[in-house]
Amino acid sequence: MKSKRIIALLLSLLLILSLVGCGIENAVSGGSDAICWLNYKPELDATLQTLAAKYTEKTGISVKIITPESGTYSRTLQESLEAEDPPTMFVINTPADAEAFGGYAYDLADTDIQKELDNTPATTVGSIYNAAGKLVGLPYCQECFGIAVNPDLLAPLNYTVEDIKNFDSLKEIAQVIHANASWLGYDAFCSLDLDAASSWRVTGHLANLEYVYEERDASSWGETPPTLTGAHLPDFKNLYDLIINNGVSTPESLAAGGHNPIEEFTSGKAAFLPAGSWDYATLKAAVPNVTMIPYYCGVKGEEKAGLNCGTENYWAVNVKASDAAQKSTLEFMYWLVTDEEASSALATQLGYLPYKHAAKSDNGFLTLANQYIKEERYTMDWAMKYQPNRDVYRAGLVTALTAYNADQSDKNWEAFKTAFVDNWAKLYVELYNQ
Repeated sequence: MKSKRIIALLLSLLLILSLVGCGIENAVSGGSDAICWLNYKPELDATLQTLAAKYTEKTGISVKIITPESGTYSRTLQESLEAEDPPTMFVINTPADAEAFGGYAYDLADTDIQKELDNTPATTVGSIYNAAGKLVGLPYCQECFGIAVNPDLLAPLNYTVEDIKNFDSLKEIAQVIHANASWLGYDAFCSLDLDAASSWRVTGHLANLEYVYEERDASSWGETPPTLTGAHLPDFKNLYDLIINNGVSTPESLAAGGHNPIEEFTSGKAAFLPAGSWDYATLKAAVPNVTMIPYYCGVKGEEKAGLNCGTENYWAVNVKASDAAQKSTLEFMYWLVTDEEASSALATQLGYLPYKHAAKSDNGFLTLANQYIKEERYTMDWAMKYQPNRDVYRAGLVTALTAYNADQSDKNWEAFKTAFVDNWAKLYVELYNQ
């Protein structure tokens, strides 16, 4: 048994080491112009591996894609930037990242790719700068998210999507579907798992609604606030309780995960799915008339809410890479957003690339987001980008929600409020007042 534990430990160590460095010395070209991208989005890995191979074939320059497991990116980034063979290209997600990793970031002002940015669409958000005013990251996708709806599964109960105007109407329909799930053959909501593969839907996207409304109460944040009031946690609870108690899976089974919410939706097992523009192609292929509604949660005036729009994905170039590697990395980034085939592959996966000559997207969720804006609905912005020490903060939320799912008591909800509010303040101090 002891030897088995030692072997397991060694294998784990090898896995960590394989993620920390990019291993450029073992790359195909073996040259100083080799590119290594530390990718933030696991769902993009297959597409990037294909594009990397095509670029290498086209130019002879090696491109290596490293994709950490979901929930481990920040730690892996910190370790990899300090490794002997660091990535030449990485992703900055938040204002906190801009400060923590800004010293590693090349100033992208006046580069060819920066000049390609297209800031005309209504949903477009800007680039990311550090406190010193250096342009440390360029957005490589603009996304939106909300609740995907299969209209065909509302019809048997004589409802339409237009009947959903706020939380009360969403709750009514969801509860009617759930109460009749046995004869309908489907339920209201897909599984909202808390495992590493899916917890971001809760700790990032669903949590965002509390941040958005707290930010609106304060007019604007502009930067990470040192504390939260938690004033809109009751609204978060409204929607969270509705989802976990009226779904395909029981609340207590969500902690272990292993469900497939996308498959549940596309196979007609549930009418509602918290989803985003990155899911559109997959959902539309199975549900041609799929649409999306905002995160209704009971906030006054939410009838005028739109979708969550923004990004937490910014390309950065390692300023400590060789001049040749910096140059080749910038050229690779430019190719990704100007080459028809490459940009089309990214647009299919990501929805919309905010660059002038990138392939155009026909993503229906993004079209709907812009339509909501034209109707003068307010956009729920990407306020989750302000989370301090994102991985640690979200892990605390998962722990608290796991207990709450198993026993939806006031005591366990209070523990979640502590994880949501008090941990934010604690991590803020650790991050900004070191």
